[in-house]
Amino acid sequence: MDVTGPWTAGTGEGGYRNPVLFADWSDPDVIRSGDDFYLTASSFNRVPGLPVLHSIDLVNWRIAGHALHRLPDEHATPRPGCGVWAPALRRHDGRFWICYPDPDHGIYLTTADDPAGPWSAPRLILAGRGLIDPCPLWDDDGRAYLVHAWARSRCGFNNRLTAYPMTPDLAEPLGPGVVIVDGDGIPGCRTLEGPKWYRRDGWYWIFAPAGGVTTGWQYALRSREVFGPYEPRVVLDQGDTEVNGPHQGAWVQTATGEDWFVHFQDLHAYGRVVHLQPMSWSDDGWPVIGDHGAPVAGHRTPVPGPHPPSAPATSDTFPGGRPGAQWSWPANPRPGWVLPKPSGGLRLACLPGEHDLRRRPNVLGQRLPGPRLHAATGLRLHAPAGARAGLVVHGRTYAWIGLDHRPDGTYLTCRFAEAEGEAEQDAADPVAVPAGAGVRLSVTVTAPATVRFAAEIGGERWECGPPFTATAGAWIGATLGLFAAGPGGHADFDRFLVSAPEPT
Repeated sequence: MDVTGPWTAGTGEGGYRNPVLFADWSDPDVIRSGDDFYLTASSFNRVPGLPVLHSIDLVNWRIAGHALHRLPDEHATPRPGCGVWAPALRRHDGRFWICYPDPDHGIYLTTADDPAGPWSAPRLILAGRGLIDPCPLWDDDGRAYLVHAWARSRCGFNNRLTAYPMTPDLAEPLGPGVVIVDGDGIPGCRTLEGPKWYRRDGWYWIFAPAGGVTTGWQYALRSREVFGPYEPRVVLDQGDTEVNGPHQGAWVQTATGEDWFVHFQDLHAYGRVVHLQPMSWSDDGWPVIGDHGAPVAGHRTPVPGPHPPSAPATSDTFPGGRPGAQWSWPANPRPGWVLPKPSGGLRLACLPGEHDLRRRPNVLGQRLPGPRLHAATGLRLHAPAGARAGLVVHGRTYAWIGLDHRPDGTYLTCRFAEAEGEAEQDAADPVAVPAGAGVRLSVTVTAPATVRFAAEIGGERWECGPPFTATAGAWIGATLGLFAAGPGGHADFDRFLVSAPEPT
């Protein structure tokens, strides 16, 4: 199986291109442990959540596991935009720690001996609506602190950072929260959030984005005292590049002491893709990121190779009948959604529920893995009338191709829903297929998120209507997925293959 997928960042000869992760690994935080780097990201309503990625060079990444396997009980159905917002990953006292926010509940903590897991059950350490983007700091004297931002949508205000003294195990605060940075007092600052807290050469540093996900910039703030006052400076912005809103990420050092900055860029349907910037220090002691504060398109690889090119898995042969780590559900999964499949492939139960695929919890999905991709799978539908199954691309709008079992027979169908809540429409005239026949479904995505569906049945190729433009979901990119729905029965998918499309 191709382990590199449709996008890899390594360019050979010791270099890389940005983005290093061309997929929706939103709000990345990165640490180094020995010779290994680990990344976690926002997952919002995806389950499992809190993905943990591993790399040895900050360029080539693979999925190591997930730190969160269930959301609160209200996530029995999709709650777009809710769930896990920007987390912080740290190594301290021989363990790995993730602090993450749920904007409707507060800030949680989970820990592990191994970043691949198992991770401890999440523990609520600061309760309250609107608390987001936490980051802990253990000082040189052993004291612990936690800083977080605020979500206007939940509490009515934002643009400030609040910090607490904490017990060393982060179990609870030792005193009230203190506003240590008020963005309203910084000229031009808006939507200050996503703080990451560090200690260097007698200074406390907070790296924090502002300005919003599509148009923002990155601040560094420093103070001699843990609770401030903090002096701000813009250290990364778009400049004259095409990298909009470059911010929200992590400062990380290699084993040789070189500094790098990992951040995201919002690319709408493709989600928040991850960039890697070189970082140095100016004569007056401030970080210099990228090319004098502007993003670079590529650079030399931080850790000399050679390193085999790799990217998070996309294709899947479904070993043992189970989906790989690249897949997730839009709500807490239930037993019976995936059925045993002795002969290989994936068997999804055709379950009753919402007709609108955006509202169904049992749509299996993964991030769009690159600007240009081709995905294909085979499908057979073994179900009564009223069942349907297929391949879908969904966000606030969606389109799908698959089999629809009607009272008068089974049809190869391609449908779409353009507006949220809008009923589905046919993108092409349905084609009758023999009962029990299999079809080969495919989707091709090309920039700018243009989606074309096709199918093969009986050796003949069927093109599905005009192209569909994919759209982002709520704080996430579009999802490439598989689904089965109906009053009973099941849908069998064979291996799922993702590659770069053939040149046109």
